[in-house]
Formats: sequence, structure tokens, C-alpha cells
Amino acid sequence: MAVTDYSHKAFEQPEEGPRDKTPAVSLRDRLVPPMPGSAMWGWLGPILVAAFGGFLRFYRLGTPHSVVFDETYYAKDAFATVKYGVERQFVEGADKLLLAGNEHIFKQCGSVGECASYVVHPPAGKWLIGLGELIFGANPFGWRFTAAVLGTLSILILARTARRMTRSTLLGCAAGLLLSLDALHFVLSRTALLDIFLMFWVLAGFACLVVDRDRVRTRFADWHEAGSPAEGPRLGLRPWRLAAGVCLGLATATKWTGGFYIVAFVIMTLLWDAGARRAAGQPRPYGSVVRRDLPLAAAWMAVVPVFTYLLSFTGWFVTDKGYGRNWDQATSNGPVYFVIDSLRSWFDYQKQVLTFHTGLEQSHTYQSEPWQWPLLLRPVAFFYESPKTCGTASCSWAILGTGTPIIWFAGLIALIAMIAWYVATRDWRAGAVLLGYAAGWLPWFYFAVADNRTMFMFYAMPLVPFMILAIVLGCGLIMGREDPARPNRRVAGTAVVGAFVLLALVNFGWLYPVIAAEVIPYDSWHARMLFDSWI
Repeated sequence: MAVTDYSHKAFEQPEEGPRDKTPAVSLRDRLVPPMPGSAMWGWLGPILVAAFGGFLRFYRLGTPHSVVFDETYYAKDAFATVKYGVERQFVEGADKLLLAGNEHIFKQCGSVGECASYVVHPPAGKWLIGLGELIFGANPFGWRFTAAVLGTLSILILARTARRMTRSTLLGCAAGLLLSLDALHFVLSRTALLDIFLMFWVLAGFACLVVDRDRVRTRFADWHEAGSPAEGPRLGLRPWRLAAGVCLGLATATKWTGGFYIVAFVIMTLLWDAGARRAAGQPRPYGSVVRRDLPLAAAWMAVVPVFTYLLSFTGWFVTDKGYGRNWDQATSNGPVYFVIDSLRSWFDYQKQVLTFHTGLEQSHTYQSEPWQWPLLLRPVAFFYESPKTCGTASCSWAILGTGTPIIWFAGLIALIAMIAWYVATRDWRAGAVLLGYAAGWLPWFYFAVADNRTMFMFYAMPLVPFMILAIVLGCGLIMGREDPARPNRRVAGTAVVGAFVLLALVNFGWLYPVIAAEVIPYDSWHARMLFDSWI
């Protein structure tokens, strides 16, 4: 993994159209810069980084043997979903029963729908949590298992995506390593909440679109080298864009905020298409995008996510036990009326959920505002107890849902740098990172102002991969390109980047006892509280 991987011209300059007279770089190299280094290391490096992150997440995964924060909702709803197809009501003391190994926690009801549970998030994330419970049982390890799996896979995906964006195996591995060392990602990868699943599907969708971008530009390079026939290149069915639609549908089927990414990424990928057409010399590139790219993009990035979202409710449609399932009673017999009445009942349920989300104003001890999230001003205490097993009079046993400070504060600086870089160069990477961050962050300001909605810092989880991509792009600028006339410049830049990654590792290690539920003296716990608002 030589640092010279990062020296390709495509990173230094934004792509230009046919007016670009630079003879040193061919159109193909501007459209699709060659991937440097060994293909083996391109996979092995990210896999090793993901294995390191996976070890951190699976080690003591069942600790604490307790119901942590909102696991009290999602662990039980997930168990009901895989058992009955829908969420169900539980007997009093269900958490204690599960922790004691007793899975008989559902209420016994005499009539259809009497035990239906009103839930306000779609079921995709709960299906995944329930998968771990099916394999390992309804216990802390079981309901946290798939969160750890997808958290680990997200490290691999980010490393590969960063490598593709920077054409550097070294920086790709750095991105994966930083994600593995982020404390918020670590905590949510070890907790049965929905936000890690939302982040995973958003990141996977973005990664698919980055691959699709390279595939499309390869076709344009082939078309140009074939003499630019008038009919234009055939872009095909674009399966990576279809895969992105499925991923973003699953994100929305986990939490509704995934829908913001659908809108943002549709715009982003169409602008990428226009840029490719312009760079290849096609006249009226935006008109060509509307005529040739928009119809299939609408199918793959709008229709497919809607269908995926509906499919996640399969358990609700095929049973009669879901909340609101029979709101619209069939007025006539026959399958057509059954489908229509079922959809009407489902739409009414979605309207009720929308009313809940826009009207959620109940105060909470750990609530925070969106502007506080990047500054880590009010994290959530997922778990805290005071056992007597640390050899001192006062002990702490905690899980604090915060980010790794050095990563988040560097990320804030890097995002500001990305704004300046994009304004100066219109580089697509800076624009994509900023759009991905904004799509997950800015809508919450509207909810804070218009609805005064209760919010928590871990809602920022989908922002973290884009924050780390901003850091990695900034690291590339610090390292600079390999220049024989200035060899020390590259060495110094690489040393600065290496020192930053090492500090992130040290910072994560310092926080580890209070994010991984280790029993430590109270004074040691208190020393790790960066701000008074962390307590």
C-alpha cells in the first residue's frame, strides 16, 4: 500500500469537458482514473481493517446482560416480528423474563387485533434484529448480533468506497479504520437500535452509486474511443443503480429519514450523468440526461424503493394481527377488494405514524438539538449502574453514546474544508460528501423549529461515514501528490496523517471503558467526561 497510490491527476483537478487541452491525461483517465496498486491489497487491506473493527464489536457483545436504553422496544418488537410477522403486546416484566431466559412474553388475547402493538418505525430493522434472535435466542447477544455484523460490514464498505473515490488503498483503509474507531458507531454496532441499520443501508446505497458512476464513465470512454457515434453510448440497465434503489428502500423501511437520501442521491447521480456526458463531449448534456437517464433513474431510485418499503410490511399484509390491519373492513368479497381494503388500512396506519412523528414533543433527559451533534455536546447515556466490584467505594459501569472527539472535531474542520474545496474546484467528491452529510443533518433543523420534536445525538449516525470521507479527502490534500522536486512534502504530509490516525486510536482507547461497559472506579469514569453535559 504505497502512499504513491494517491498521486493520480484526477484527484488534483475537477473533471473538464472537451475544452481541457491538457495532453498528459487522456479522456479515459479523466473519466475513469485507473485504480492503482495491487488488486489483492485493494481487498485484503479493507478486509483486515474490517476484521479489526469486527473484533472490537463482537468482543463481550453480550455485556451488559441487560436491556440497554431503547432495546426495551426494539429487541421485543423484533422478536415478535420474526415470531408472528408483526409487533405484539407484551406481558408486564417482559424484559426481566427475557434476561432470565424465558421467551414466553406475549400477551394472550381472545380476539383478532386485540394484542396488536402500535409502533412508529417500519419493520426492516426489526426483521434484521430478529434474525439474530432466531439464531441465538432472545438474549442480549442475540438481539445485538446483526447490529454487530452490519456495523462490521459497513467498515468494509466504507474502506472500499473511499478507495474508489480517492484511488488510494492507503486512504481507503484509513477511512475504514477511522470508522472502526468511532465511539458512536461502536456503541450502536453493539446495541439493538435501528440507527446502525439506517446508516448501513444509506452507506451501501451511496457505495453502489459510486460504482455505478465508474461503470457509466467507462461506457462513455469506450464510446468516445470508438469515434463518438451519433446515437450515443448504451448505458444498459445499470444494475448498481438498481441495487442503490433497493438499499435506499431498506433504509427508508428502517426509519423514514432514509427518504431524504433518496431525494438527495437521485439528484446527485443525475448530475454525475450530466458531468460524464459533458466530459465526453456530448452536446446539451442536461437535456440528454432528462431524455435518456431520468426515466430509468426514476424507476430504479423511486419506484424500487417504494416497492422495497412495501415489501418490508409483508408480515403485516399476510396476517390479521398487525395494528390497524382491518381498519377498512372489506365491503365485498374477492381478491381485488381484499387488496384495496388492505392498502387503505395500511395508508391509514402510515398517516397515524406521520402524526406521531410530527407531534413528538415529550421532553427527555438526554435530548439534544441538531446543532449540538457535531460538537458532541449532549450524548446519550445508554446504560449506567454503580456496582461494588472495582475495588473502590464508588464504581461506574457505563455505555455512553458519544463519538470519538478527535474524529468528530477533525470531521467538522474537514467538512468546512470540503465547502471551500468544492467552491474552488467543483470536485465531485467534495460535493458528494457534503450532500450526504446535509441530507441526514439539515432536515432535523426543520423538525426542531417547526415541530419542536424530541431528538437525540445518535440520530447523527448516518452522517458519520460522510464525515469520515471528508476527513480522508482532507488527508489526501495534506499528503499531496508525489513530486520528485519536493520529496519532503509528501513525507511530512504522510507523517501528519499517520499521527492523526494514531491519536484517534489513543482517543478511542481512552474512551473504551465508558463505551464498552467496563466496570471502573467512579473517578476514572468522571475523568472521561469531556464536558459536564456528558454526565
